[in-house]
Amino acid sequence: MNSAHSYIINGDFNQVITPLDRGFAYGDGVFRTMLMRNGQPECWPLHYQKLVADCAAIGIVCPSAELLMNDMQQLISIKELTDNLSSVIKVIITRGEGERGYAVPAVTNPTRVIVKSAMPSYAKENSVIGVNLHVCKTRLAVQTKLAGIKHLNRLENVMARMEWHDENIFDGVMLDQYENVIECTMSNIFARFDKVLVTPDLSQCGVAGMTRQRIMGLVSSLNLTVEVEALPLIKLTQADEVIICNSLYGAFQVSKIGQNTWSLQSLAKNIRNLLSS
Repeated sequence: MNSAHSYIINGDFNQVITPLDRGFAYGDGVFRTMLMRNGQPECWPLHYQKLVADCAAIGIVCPSAELLMNDMQQLISIKELTDNLSSVIKVIITRGEGERGYAVPAVTNPTRVIVKSAMPSYAKENSVIGVNLHVCKTRLAVQTKLAGIKHLNRLENVMARMEWHDENIFDGVMLDQYENVIECTMSNIFARFDKVLVTPDLSQCGVAGMTRQRIMGLVSSLNLTVEVEALPLIKLTQADEVIICNSLYGAFQVSKIGQNTWSLQSLAKNIRNLLSS
């Protein structure tokens, strides 16, 4: 096992994933990624609520919050608690083992996997001058039954992330088949137009991240209103500010997308402060 990662499967450090597990064979499952501080997952009630909803959307019974929390606690070292260190927790729930073929077994026993990883190191410049985004050629396919769900089928994101190797690019903007901005490969996205904060409609495709949800609940504190709507790429480039977000780094301002640039403003910093308060 890589020293930067540790994991537990169904509460057992010695258990392995069988090749018959439907998560491995078909991507038949969901996951959430979250920040672990001082031995506790940040915003755990919200993450668990979304985990339950995503499981229900594809017909999986989500393990209890207590069971998942107990698994997480087994991965936390004394040093992490005493030194108040941060780490990344990924919770994976699959439908469990099944026979060959797509048909769902009549009786399933979900597999739960908790992976703990080191906290990524984000460049200080990301907060100081913003981040650059690549516009991905890989398009997101429409599938309303899976829209918003953080399911294990993430090949579109993998293909999109393969499009650039420039270290100066932080993330890639992903569009749907109609040139509408949906998300980034690992982030959700917002665009500010005067006093209105717009985030893409995810009813057709894309992942509804937890930090996106939290920011939408904070807009009144920012003296803004929020709108969920189709966001064509051309409209995004005309925004007063563009912000990307996820559960690990919070929020960064976008400084460049292609030939379009933005000077540093205060929205991303204000959002980070509200998210951490």
